[in-house]
Amino acid sequence: MAEKYTYTIGRRKTSVATLRLFRTPGNNTVNEKPLEVVYPHDYELTNLLAPFKAADLNEKEYSFTVKVTGGGKMSQLDAIKLALARAIAKLYPDKKKALKVEGLLTRDPRMVERKKPGLRKARKAEQYSKR
Repeated sequence: MAEKYTYTIGRRKTSVATLRLFRTPGNNTVNEKPLEVVYPHDYELTNLLAPFKAADLNEKEYSFTVKVTGGGKMSQLDAIKLALARAIAKLYPDKKKALKVEGLLTRDPRMVERKKPGLRKARKAEQYSKR
């Protein structure tokens, strides 16, 4: 029989991360690559695994696989972090308050503003000349 997991989705800007959280220790993968290869720096791993710390869980007792598309590297990291926090909240409803206090269950609504007609970018206009 297949291993049981908790399935969640996290989004940030244009990144979408689908995560499967397993209750067994194992290898964490992002797009079928090891987590340490995709995010080699300590600050990235610390940021990514913040939901485990906030929920007071040992991340070594769990494993997850993530498929993430769109956006940039840090946008994808934030999408994964939100999906991970949602999975923990789904698995342990009593930990939801601790995650909420840390702001890990909040979806960041900021998106790129669209380009407007007559302007170079969303807000940048041609330089004004009086004469």
